[in-house]
Amino acid sequence: MPTYEYRCRVCAQTFTANRPMSESAAPARCPGGHEDSVKLLSTIALTGTAGAGRAAPVAAQGGGGGCCGGGCCGG
Repeated sequence: MPTYEYRCRVCAQTFTANRPMSESAAPARCPGGHEDSVKLLSTIALTGTAGAGRAAPVAAQGGGGGCCGGGCCGG
């Protein structure tokens, strides 16, 4: 079951709750007993060892788009 993070609008406490995805937007009761809460936007942290020790890819150099450095402005 997914874990969601909420903030109580009454006491401003941040807390987590395990609940089905279908109930994720519904207010959750905070540990202080208040029911007026809002779900916070969560970020996903990806961790692991895939690619560990390898350098990040480098973007290609050179012009070719937009107005600066492209062929459209003659510059």
